[in-house]
Amino acid sequence: MSKVIETDLKTFIKFWLVPVGIGLVVLFLISAKTGLIVVGASVFLALALKPLVRKVNNLFAKLSGNTGKKHQTLSAVLAYFIVVLIIGGVIAIVGPVVVNETSKFVQNFPQTFENTFGGWDGINDIGKTFGIQDLHSEINNAVTNLSNNLLGMLGNNLVTSVGNVADFMMKVVLVLVLTLLMLLEGPALLDSLWASLGSPEEDKKPVAVAKRVLAKMANVVSTYVSRQVIVAVVDGCASGLIVFFISLFTEVQPSLAIPMGMITMLFYLIPMFGQFIGGTLVTVLLLFSSPIAAIIFAAIYITYAQIENNVIAPKIQGNALKLPAVIILIAIVIGMYMFGLIGAIVAIPIAGCIRVLIDEYPNIKAARG
Repeated sequence: MSKVIETDLKTFIKFWLVPVGIGLVVLFLISAKTGLIVVGASVFLALALKPLVRKVNNLFAKLSGNTGKKHQTLSAVLAYFIVVLIIGGVIAIVGPVVVNETSKFVQNFPQTFENTFGGWDGINDIGKTFGIQDLHSEINNAVTNLSNNLLGMLGNNLVTSVGNVADFMMKVVLVLVLTLLMLLEGPALLDSLWASLGSPEEDKKPVAVAKRVLAKMANVVSTYVSRQVIVAVVDGCASGLIVFFISLFTEVQPSLAIPMGMITMLFYLIPMFGQFIGGTLVTVLLLFSSPIAAIIFAAIYITYAQIENNVIAPKIQGNALKLPAVIILIAIVIGMYMFGLIGAIVAIPIAGCIRVLIDEYPNIKAARG
């Protein structure tokens, strides 16, 4: 027995508008993915700079004897340019050192090869122990094939690579400009938003809850980044001192201590894996100058890393985000596969923000009811 379901036009339209609306939102997010990443990175950096802006503003207040927001704009601009100049200085110091050490290794490779393996005769002797009669020829053929393949790939992708670099630089400029604008105009925009929604005193409980939740989320980001930077600086100083100590009795130049420390400091900002990447890169660069120095550095740095991870970092970072290690790892993996390196860096504070939403959910639900 068939039944006829009757419905009015309004219900029918609502039924179809919901999936269509969801589809349009998903399509918008996919289409605007790059722009949203740029804006999100700018917001993240602006929140990360808040503690430094606050410290600079407090310093101006003490020097001038005035408190309040009088120097907020100047403090934001000064803090912004301090960070930009520091990052630019680190890149300017580290970049030439990496290039110089690599080129030095290439220039000295024949002599190093002769001293280590006894030249091609020594290589052939080693090959014969594994049943390879002419290891020299095998290596030459492999290197030739690899070079031809690389040249072909470079020739085919040269135009694309130039376009990618230009696109990347444009995104970097956009992020820098938006970060500065958010530092300058973000607080005023938020104040205008809360004023338009109404004040908590006017029985606007949802506004009060939203304001508290956003403040907690902003505090999670700024707290995590500031403490991560402190530990990164400590790690960089330690690795720099290790390199300087090694330079006293090896062929490593003492001038490499600061650049090597900066390398580990920069890579430490990548959660969980950055310390390993930075230590490995420094070890490889030291290997170009002195294999003994590289081995000594690796041994000392691994020992120090254990102390840092179990004593120094927990002491400085504490349990600010209150997240289990498995949740942190899951967040990093998801962020890395979705947005690459940027996703890995922002994954932990985003997970902390989600934790804030979960903790505040009863209050949000009560405010909506």
